[in-house]
Amino acid sequence: MRVLILAPHTDDGELGCGGSIARYLREGSDVYYIAFSIAEKSVPKDLPNDILASEVLAATSKLDIPKKNVIINRYEVRRFNYFRQEILEDMIRYKKEIKPDIIFSPSLNDVHQDHHTIAEECLRAFKGNAILGYELPWNNISFETRGFIKLDQEDIEKKVEALNEYGSQKGKPYFSKEFIIGWAKTRGVQIGCKFAESFEIVRWII
Repeated sequence: MRVLILAPHTDDGELGCGGSIARYLREGSDVYYIAFSIAEKSVPKDLPNDILASEVLAATSKLDIPKKNVIINRYEVRRFNYFRQEILEDMIRYKKEIKPDIIFSPSLNDVHQDHHTIAEECLRAFKGNAILGYELPWNNISFETRGFIKLDQEDIEKKVEALNEYGSQKGKPYFSKEFIIGWAKTRGVQIGCKFAESFEIVRWII
């Protein structure tokens, strides 16, 4: 399969579906990762404002995504809604170039303004594809856990290793190893396995 991850900002893809990325790669799929912003205006003042560009390459490398499959854009953080048409045109171009079988995007119920823009434009650009909306609990007022991907221990370990590469984000509680593992265990309990990630089914095509 060809799997496309749409990350509004660097780290969103790893947080929302890092374990699933690891599983797809372990099973031989091609995975492409597109970040739409490196969030220069949100980086701590004592760090280089482009640090997330190098961190996302290190993180995706830990998941075994080939560097050539990682695309980094530089839309201004918290202002994606001003660039809807440009973002949509980018997505349509990626669709033609990559020809993905399945797309992972933020949930349509994600309240972050940039995440919501990516989710909406994803549905417009990829309406003929399977789309799963990934979970970011701190941004989701509601989230329907209707889709699940079972994960092995090694998938979760790779997710934790990838997120450890984001030194600039270490103070955020949802980057902690305990949270990541507990979250995966919770989703695993829902479907009777050890670890899982959960997704909203935006579009499913058989």
